[in-house]
Amino acid sequence: MSIPDAHVDDVTAEPPLDRSPGLPEPVTLDPEVAGELLRIARDAVTAAATRRGVRAAAVGASLPGASTAGPQLSPAASAALAQPGAAFVTLTEHGSLRGCIGSLVANEPLGRAVASAGASAAVRDPRFMPVTERELPSIHIDVSVLGPAGPLRDPMVFRLGIDGIIVVRDGRRALFLPEVATDQGWGAEEMLDAVCEKAGLNRHAWHDPRTQLFAFRTVRVSETEAPAAR
Repeated sequence: MSIPDAHVDDVTAEPPLDRSPGLPEPVTLDPEVAGELLRIARDAVTAAATRRGVRAAAVGASLPGASTAGPQLSPAASAALAQPGAAFVTLTEHGSLRGCIGSLVANEPLGRAVASAGASAAVRDPRFMPVTERELPSIHIDVSVLGPAGPLRDPMVFRLGIDGIIVVRDGRRALFLPEVATDQGWGAEEMLDAVCEKAGLNRHAWHDPRTQLFAFRTVRVSETEAPAAR
């Protein structure tokens, strides 16, 4: 399989005159690491869909990140993949969501987190049937690497399309990545309403001071061409 080119979304630039205190800082990602994360995710999705075993175990055994078939990485990229990281892998097919799973907490190496998320997005997202081998050529992969989340004390300073959102209350939790708002055409209040509904709460629960809101930033890595079938 040819390795698709990587495109890193420029989400590091701050909006003009944005001086809101307490909001999360931008997340950056080296292009070499970005390309390797996409390769890891593609390998994991393929392995899961073809039932050849999830590549996460191989990644974990040979960190930093690359399988034996992968390119030789620089020491800096290898070190970055071995650092704890949190990431989501999003699969789309012909523009429609096909799976999205990931981790909120950086409790394992970034390379392993992406491998696990890719395999899970392919075959363990409860909203969808597992991805099949036949679908692989039409599956498009995005990897979102998450920065640390911080309390969003004033929902009115939430930055649409820049901040991701987490809602927590009464043992319920839900998350939306920053791009969900723009993909759905939502405004800020619609995004907050929707994440509350996703958590099983009243859609206006974010107005209640008992509801905890957290904001985070991501850097998203996208395949820019469809990969050839293996």
